[in-house]
Amino acid sequence: MQNDLIKLSGLSIGYKNKIIHSNINLNISDNDFIGLVGPNGSGKTTFLRILLGTLKPLSGTVEKNNARFGYVPQRDTVQPLLPYSVFDIVMMGRYSLKGFFEKINKEDETIVKESLEKVGIASLKFMNYNSLSGGQRQRTLIARALAVNPNVLILDEPTNGMDTPSHHSLLNLIEELHDKSKLTVLLVSHLLSDVANLVKKIILFEKDNFQIGKIDDILSEENLSKTYSAQIKISKIGSEFLITSKHPRSYNGNN
Repeated sequence: MQNDLIKLSGLSIGYKNKIIHSNINLNISDNDFIGLVGPNGSGKTTFLRILLGTLKPLSGTVEKNNARFGYVPQRDTVQPLLPYSVFDIVMMGRYSLKGFFEKINKEDETIVKESLEKVGIASLKFMNYNSLSGGQRQRTLIARALAVNPNVLILDEPTNGMDTPSHHSLLNLIEELHDKSKLTVLLVSHLLSDVANLVKKIILFEKDNFQIGKIDDILSEENLSKTYSAQIKISKIGSEFLITSKHPRSYNGNN
């Protein structure tokens, strides 16, 4: 039986007097694997900020039952860092848990090493972060998120700007973290095929509407075409979904 980590009740989200979505009711349980998809400006980022506690809901409640978040932001929003090593960057995750006068100890160092091993870059720990490839930087940021010992991992567009091998390798890593570490994973992506072939549930954001359900319940050509204001085609090659579109038109904004 799954335990609910997060419970959203009667939630309205937005900014000031602008409501983006209202009356959201959903539970996020341990070992859930959820994809968040929808056009730009449809509320994905706002929803994440509510979960992370950096933005308050306009109304309703967010109950967290021992939910510990590891957050991986979009890689291109992370400013080039000072010449820190990979190890130093991941250790920043441990610093975020410390009080002002607390020092790093052997346990912190062990956790950082284990986090690097989990993402497959232990051999890069002394490398300068700024010298890494896009895929290696992304793995470093995931390791930093794992260093806080989360049970909920949130990834915002983790494969943006990657070449095909790095792209697929990272998706495999995310799936492995979910399966082996039993992490609840929330994955934001504009790549619908990636999400459909990876997650177990989908939250579909559109203007003035919010849907959550299993893949087969949410992913229909009619549903997606309405959401994206485009002609969406869903096909299957073996067991893999292939989702394509013609003449897409996204909402303006970065919500």
